[in-house]
Amino acid sequence: MAASVCRVGSSVGRALAKTRNPILLSLRRGQASVSYAQSLVGAPETQLTALDNGFRVASEDTGHATCTVGVWISAGSRYESEKNNGTGFFLEHMAFKGTKKHPQTALEQQVESMGAHLSAYTSREHTAYYMKTLSKDLPKAVELLSDVVQNCSLNEADIEQQRNVVVRELEEVEGNLQEVCLDLLHATAYQGTPLGQSVLGPSSTARNLTRQDLVDYINSHYKAPRMVLAAAGGVNHEELVGLAKSHFGGVSFEYEGDAVPVLSPCRFTGSEIRMRDDGLPLAHIAIAVEGAGVSSPDVVPLMVANAVIGSYDLTYGGGKHLSSRLARLAVEENLCHSFQAFHSAYSDTSLLGIHFVSDKHHIDDMMHWTQNAWMNLCTTVTESDVARAQNTLKASLIGQLNGTTPNCDDIGRHILNYGRRIPLAEWNARIDAVTPRMVRDICTKYIYDKCPAVAAVGPIEQLPDYNRMRSAMYWLRF
Repeated sequence: MAASVCRVGSSVGRALAKTRNPILLSLRRGQASVSYAQSLVGAPETQLTALDNGFRVASEDTGHATCTVGVWISAGSRYESEKNNGTGFFLEHMAFKGTKKHPQTALEQQVESMGAHLSAYTSREHTAYYMKTLSKDLPKAVELLSDVVQNCSLNEADIEQQRNVVVRELEEVEGNLQEVCLDLLHATAYQGTPLGQSVLGPSSTARNLTRQDLVDYINSHYKAPRMVLAAAGGVNHEELVGLAKSHFGGVSFEYEGDAVPVLSPCRFTGSEIRMRDDGLPLAHIAIAVEGAGVSSPDVVPLMVANAVIGSYDLTYGGGKHLSSRLARLAVEENLCHSFQAFHSAYSDTSLLGIHFVSDKHHIDDMMHWTQNAWMNLCTTVTESDVARAQNTLKASLIGQLNGTTPNCDDIGRHILNYGRRIPLAEWNARIDAVTPRMVRDICTKYIYDKCPAVAAVGPIEQLPDYNRMRSAMYWLRF
């Protein structure tokens, strides 16, 4: 989330700043915990610097003996075409097969000798390569990351080997019905647009990609203004900027023929997709409407609304005393095995929805009460509902302080999304500003009388007709 506005100029100043940190003070005094207010005040600021080529460097210094550092890139399946869908995911696999300077064995030995952990992920809009290591090894970590990102060898033999690996992963994902259901939800909600494509892509892409396809993908997307070097933990920002200049200062910011990749508008379509399989024991069903993009002021009220609905799993304690009304109904009426409200947000759109797992006899009832929960957000949400949801969100925010890796990921993604990292105190103020009236108005804007997207997998004979689900978005309000 946020860029820094303050930098402590000397090592003495930094030491004094750390001494005043209430979280560190509490540890020195032997306190077992700190208050929520102390956590907000004690959260270190994120410093942000841009190099001459547009490459950005962002860091958060917590004074730990370890750190996580990585490169976040505006590249993912949304930037791919139907022909090359899955290229970014395939390239992620190739990153660890060695570079021109460090063959695979040498790269693995370097990482292991540091006691570090090197990883990567690809999403619909972002790609990340990151390493968790000791703070003293930050220079070596940045050097290795730079080599992995800029000088991947893309050996033909390795490409052929990875084809089989990627195909096997695709087969494994097909066994994860929740992932299948949510991918199908994107496919129907954003049909005919890049956002409807899965991150992994089809097996045909893995079988037919060439080395030149991978080179073209890198040349198109791995440009300095689309990249962020993020770090969290025991990190000196000035040192990190110096390392970035040495290893990323030469990254190109120019495009051939000015062919700058841009996100094409993604049209939401109210629709459904069903994969009926009566041989499966449980059905996975997701229903969603189009929500706000990540930068919209409507995002926080929608987050509060989702927290009001909450989540449920059979393993939860509490039973009929759970705070979520939908969860209490799930227990009392045996409606489902689990459900989860979600908000999959992208740069200019999002899916605001609920995913649930149910046996074939309770699908109709669970869908009715799921949509009823949405209508309640538009009409009857109360002060106590909102207060509980606000506390849930705040607890989640503080949970992000637990570890350098989630903090680093947060920095990288939000510099790409917002151009800055929003401080915890600002998130807290935005959450506190949400009122029941605001929740009702925003939810009415996005939910009431809207065409939903629905995806269902498994024994789904009892799933209501789409037109019935669509009409419920209107009639359940009365």
